[in-house]
Amino acid sequence: MGAYLDRSGETRIRVEAAERFAAGASNVEVAKDLRVSVRSVQRWRRAGHDTGTEGLRSAGPVSRPKLSEALCTVLEQELVKGPIAHGWPVSAYT
Repeated sequence: MGAYLDRSGETRIRVEAAERFAAGASNVEVAKDLRVSVRSVQRWRRAGHDTGTEGLRSAGPVSRPKLSEALCTVLEQELVKGPIAHGWPVSAYT
């Protein structure tokens, strides 16, 4: 679950977007290159313009996680066991 709560990757992508803005890239170009929506890029551009790099920091998820830390740990353990251990006839998740 550590990766689930780690927001530094999101902040890193936003900072990369800001660098591309400074280089003159359009919202569409940045969205395509970073594999995010144009709407997100528009929000990032506005936040960066209004409040600088501090505005690009991720505030975290809008809602709380649906699973507790303990349940996420159990889920991770079960996923590692694979589909066959849970009665599925194939060894790959789809």
